Amino acid sequence: MTVNLPPSMIRLFIALRPPPPIRQSLLDIMEGVPAARWQDDKQLHITLRFIGAVERPIAEDVAVALSHVVAPAPVVALAGVGRFEKRGRTDTLWVGVTPHDALASLHRKVDQACVRAGLEPERRAYLPHLTVARLARSAGVGFAVDPWLAVHAGLASAPFPLPHLVLYQSHLGRDGATYEPVARWALDTPRGT
Repeated sequence: MTVNLPPSMIRLFIALRPPPPIRQSLLDIMEGVPAARWQDDKQLHITLRFIGAVERPIAEDVAVALSHVVAPAPVVALAGVGRFEKRGRTDTLWVGVTPHDALASLHRKVDQACVRAGLEPERRAYLPHLTVARLARSAGVGFAVDPWLAVHAGLASAPFPLPHLVLYQSHLGRDGATYEPVARWALDTPRGT
């Protein structure tokens, strides 16, 4: 295990990365909402646990704890689209994944590893998804994303495995966040995938 962490406060999250053909199918639907800030290929992931800013020693403890997570690689499929709202306005467009059980089980194991490393347990409900766009506050409360949601409501894919657990560092900038993988661990891949 090689962990490449910078020396000071580090903003981290743990995620699964879909394979290239799935990421391409997501990139192909990223149009038709003028005020959207679409994700790029490097940003496409399924978050298992957001950590936030931590000191380097905690980050190292998290990496060690994650290296002991043993779980089967989830096999999921894309399943529809949706939106998250904040104060009555859409701020995020997402693509769903199904089934949730394997992802929820892995989420619990990752959360337990984070707690062993000294973090507080996750308090939010876990809803597995892939964020495909964020909408700026300037888009306004009434900005319509309904046509995009309607066009892509039936989005689906063949099942695909998510074979690696990835610890990412998030860098915040004027143009949004960029994500850098700092460590990665193989999950048990099901036979025949």
